[in-house]
Amino acid sequence: MRLFAFLLASASFFLSPGVQAQAKELAPDALVKSVTDEVLDIIRKDKDIKAGNTQRAIELVEQKVLPHFNFSRMTALAVGRDWRQATPEQQKALTEEFRDLLVRTYSNALTAYKNETVDYRPFKMKAGETDVTVRTQIHQPGARQPIKLDYSLEKNGNGWKVYDVVVADVSLVTNYRSSFATEIRNGGIDGLIKTLKAKNSSLEAANRK
Repeated sequence: MRLFAFLLASASFFLSPGVQAQAKELAPDALVKSVTDEVLDIIRKDKDIKAGNTQRAIELVEQKVLPHFNFSRMTALAVGRDWRQATPEQQKALTEEFRDLLVRTYSNALTAYKNETVDYRPFKMKAGETDVTVRTQIHQPGARQPIKLDYSLEKNGNGWKVYDVVVADVSLVTNYRSSFATEIRNGGIDGLIKTLKAKNSSLEAANRK
């Protein structure tokens, strides 16, 4: 349940060319609503994704999602205090592997869409604010309670970017921090990079089957 909910958060930033052109003009909440409605329409109509074609889902994520996430900050937050110990080359490698892990993991979940709907919660933003939270709820058919799903966004020179997703009060980056810290204690930064590469290779092999 949580796995799919985060994927929906990621997928909500699939943008068609028309929506991309408008992205910088939209407030964070309007952006989330506009592109979420767009992606839900894509998912409902894409026969390959509905048939379980994970590679098709991966292609969509890589083309449409990545530009709207700040993976450098997400990785730094997930690694925590050990991030400063990493060299620039290690930081780059960590970011690339963490990005690939999220893409592959949640592309798998994208194929499991079952008519979920989204409720957009009231949003307020102060003038000049550059770090905000957009709150939504995911309603699943047959479920008694919706799933809380919040987006943390920051505004930089390239517009609004997502740097964390909180599902049912569990932060994505915080959720990874504990396991990352364990890997670093056991094998250092290079050990974590090696573990992430192995996980990505395993997911890639599974997707070929």
